[in-house]
Amino acid sequence: MSHPLEALCHQLLDAARSAGADAADSMAVGGTSVSIDIREGRLEQAERSEGVDLGLRVFVGQRQANVSASDIRPETLQEMALRAVAMAREAPQDPHAGLADPSQLAQNIDANALQLCDPAAEPTPEALQEDALQAEAAAQQIAGISQVQGANAGYGRTDIWLAASNGFSAGYARTQRSISCVAIAGTGTGMERDFDGDGRSFQTDLRSAADIGRCAAERAVARLGARKPPTGAYPVLFDERISSSLIGHLVAAINGQAIARGGSWLRNALGQQVLPHGLSLVEDPHRPRISGSRPFDAEGLPTQARTIIDNGILTGWTLDLATARRLGMAPTGNAARGTGAPPAPAHWNLSLTQGPHTRAELIATMGTGLLVTSMIGATINPNTGDYSRGASGFWVENGEITYPVNECTIAGNLNDMLRSMVPANDGRQWLSRVVPSVLVEGMMLAGA
Repeated sequence: MSHPLEALCHQLLDAARSAGADAADSMAVGGTSVSIDIREGRLEQAERSEGVDLGLRVFVGQRQANVSASDIRPETLQEMALRAVAMAREAPQDPHAGLADPSQLAQNIDANALQLCDPAAEPTPEALQEDALQAEAAAQQIAGISQVQGANAGYGRTDIWLAASNGFSAGYARTQRSISCVAIAGTGTGMERDFDGDGRSFQTDLRSAADIGRCAAERAVARLGARKPPTGAYPVLFDERISSSLIGHLVAAINGQAIARGGSWLRNALGQQVLPHGLSLVEDPHRPRISGSRPFDAEGLPTQARTIIDNGILTGWTLDLATARRLGMAPTGNAARGTGAPPAPAHWNLSLTQGPHTRAELIATMGTGLLVTSMIGATINPNTGDYSRGASGFWVENGEITYPVNECTIAGNLNDMLRSMVPANDGRQWLSRVVPSVLVEGMMLAGA
């Protein structure tokens, strides 16, 4: 065992067997993060954290329990195992609980091929501070900016190891480098705020700090003079910044846990049309340098590319082992977990088919309606798909942006919204969710 996290995981498994567990899996996560906040040209806050978190899940027959700790002393590992086994013995029977069969486990794992961990040296605090200062300075140079609420630069590295009594043992590392800026335009009750940011696995892929600061400021200035739009039924264009939220509602509805509970508005939609003809939603956990990529899931199963929606047709659910067993289906390699809870289904990298038109061309063809660039709050009925959210953005008349809007509500039903949407071609390929701007016809707006 050449990796210290690997050794900790196997020590936990040994302790679980000694405590009376029939089976167990363990997870160790080592993390380092550095964050620098700048305001008004001065350092406002600097944080650095390092630590190791441990998770242990044990099985006593068909009963399971999960415990976690951030103390790696041998006596703590023994105590974790004893407590977990005692808890499992009191837990209810779960006929679907259990580890993967060895034949299901990922083989020949090559995490390096995914390029999740930047080999470059960790940036110094001074380098991070300089990035934040450049972002703030660029924002301040834009006319109309009254202040920069803050600029941040950060770095993180996470090492993960997963081991189980079924023979699985593997790990990988990932890094994250980020810059963000929040700018405020105007004064008094006319103040408007907006932001920009970027996060990448490799530092060399990161956008420049000056570009991020300038973009945040320009967005804030563009919001000045916002007012409520008219009330009525209008087309709504979800800007690429927030359009992935629609896909987020969709994939939440096909999550195996929601389906197994019968609490999803798509519970009867398998094999049916849920997106327009010609649109597909693809999941690919093997995209290099992307935050949602991973070589195996939280139960040691191999991850794989799959077409969740093929030419508008829903092809399957998103399943971990337990939900797959409950539904009588095969797992999809989508188990996710932290150290403090058992696995649950989750999605990795998603890409929606992009359309032939630019966002500007969709604006030109939408006539009169709303371009949404930010949203707050959410009222989503998981059983019916009824949708209502606060929104702000820009009013469009005769195919042209005319003025900024805020304090309005958009509403509809996700079934109808998703089946009628028209995508643009502006999805950013480096994001974990590549979703372009999306035009939805006939939504209800509550404004002035």
